[in-house]
Amino acid sequence: MLLGLLVVPFATLVIRSFWTQVNFDFDTTFTLNNYAKIFALGWKENVELFNLKIDWPFTNAIYTVLLAKSVIMSLVVTGVVILLAYPMAYFLAFRVTRHKVIWLVLISIPFWTSYLLRIFAWKVILGFNGVVNSALMYLGLIDQPLDFILYNSTSVVITLTHAWVTFAVLPIYVSLEKMDKSLLEAATDLGDTAIERFFRITLPLSAPGTIAAALLVFIPTVGEYVTPEVVGGTSGIMVGSLIKSLYGKSNDWPLGGALSVVMMLAVALLVMLFLWAVGYRRMRQRMA
Repeated sequence: MLLGLLVVPFATLVIRSFWTQVNFDFDTTFTLNNYAKIFALGWKENVELFNLKIDWPFTNAIYTVLLAKSVIMSLVVTGVVILLAYPMAYFLAFRVTRHKVIWLVLISIPFWTSYLLRIFAWKVILGFNGVVNSALMYLGLIDQPLDFILYNSTSVVITLTHAWVTFAVLPIYVSLEKMDKSLLEAATDLGDTAIERFFRITLPLSAPGTIAAALLVFIPTVGEYVTPEVVGGTSGIMVGSLIKSLYGKSNDWPLGGALSVVMMLAVALLVMLFLWAVGYRRMRQRMA
């Protein structure tokens, strides 16, 4: 199954990225033109990145700008998800003493509905006449609907955070649940406050689950395209939407494959750097 559903499609993607699209057929002559097109050097002025006008070192800025934008948005989503998921997991592990299964089932309720339906629900909630704007106008806090919470990067981050927070709760909860609680009692006997216990014992021992949760959220959200398509608009588009367009309307499968390979390599590099930094920090702690 891994060979047929993962290895073979990935190998096909990589091989095709070195081809050339000719109308509805392929020129199978080996070429690096697709990668050269993505990384063609040449300063591009007034490139927009999160409503900021900057100079970009690549001529075809759309490819690398969307990749950088997707990585940054995924990092933001990952950070927000961890900040929300950790207290929930902590509550389950240390405060809930009975009926933990029921609590876990309640957390998994979002999975009971279609992912696409949840995205459309957020579109209704964040819309110009949606729940948020209607409530704020009813309370007299605003005079007109807010236009920065839909069809932009903010709405994509909010929707992805809601969609992935449950995935992050479970691995963090498992790490916290397996902790030796006697370590906390020993720290208390030695005079540590609750905050000191958390940063010296709880947080380090739950690091494996927290790291797993962060990777579980970051890796798939970089290539997300359904959420940006529905709630992102032109301002919230991510690199996954561009890859979808290359395989669809543009009918340029080799360029789409090359951009997919570049995206996967960028994600792999960031993940390896993150894991190296974590391992290096642990090594320094052991040496100290």
